[in-house]
Amino acid sequence: MTITAGLDVGSTYTKVMILGDDRQVIAKAMAPTGFKLTEIARTVYDRALAEAGIAESEVDYVIATGAGRHQVDFKDIHVTDLTASARGASHLFPGTRTILDVGGQTMKASRVDQAAKVESFRLNDKCAAGTGAFLEKTARYMGYSIEEISDLMTTSKEPVPISGVCAVFAESEVINHLSMGTPPADIMQGAIESLTGRSVQLMKRVRAEPEYTLVGGILRFETMANSVSGLLDAEVNVPEGDMVQFVSALGCAILARIRLDKLAADGAARPRAAVGA
Repeated sequence: MTITAGLDVGSTYTKVMILGDDRQVIAKAMAPTGFKLTEIARTVYDRALAEAGIAESEVDYVIATGAGRHQVDFKDIHVTDLTASARGASHLFPGTRTILDVGGQTMKASRVDQAAKVESFRLNDKCAAGTGAFLEKTARYMGYSIEEISDLMTTSKEPVPISGVCAVFAESEVINHLSMGTPPADIMQGAIESLTGRSVQLMKRVRAEPEYTLVGGILRFETMANSVSGLLDAEVNVPEGDMVQFVSALGCAILARIRLDKLAADGAARPRAAVGA
């Protein structure tokens, strides 16, 4: 069996996906990234290997992506987040033409072709108000955990606008709303709608076209996808369960298999053939 692995060392979480033949998921693992990027990449990778019940020498190729991709010292090669998410999203939803990726520290919109190649992209990493970090910070400020955000927003009756384009100013708006007795659920929903508006504007800048696929940790919250769908007036694809956070890691593992196949076609030896497998 040919085994490949993909690592996504993101600014908030590190994810690992291990695939076997026919792109079957053998194992996956995830943990907060923290500051020791090399160590967390190794820790999460070892956890995935243990779940799969395989030795590291049995993995034929490893590709890394994410903000910390350069710190993965056991990778074969690395690729950009955009390349990885395009491949992963297109695998899950073959008709994907536009991808919105909202993570903890960045927001990315890209348009891809039928071969999952990125044709156009835009990033919004200038300020936390345009990322998932702002939502999590808002929740914590009001005394709620990340896990409680989704349930909290289901009770919202009249969302309040959060118009600040800077996280500092947006936080001031949150404080002001709380001082006026605005229910936390309405503030949280307002924050989501503010983020949604920014994300759709980013999608328009890449000349978005259907199918739309939404990925990234913030898409764990169903209300985010619903809001984007409403503003686009179109259906959107969202991977099920925690797969929404593993799309880039999945894309890396798929690209690793493609790379292996190309090496075989070129008559080159597998890079790990000499590592005891």
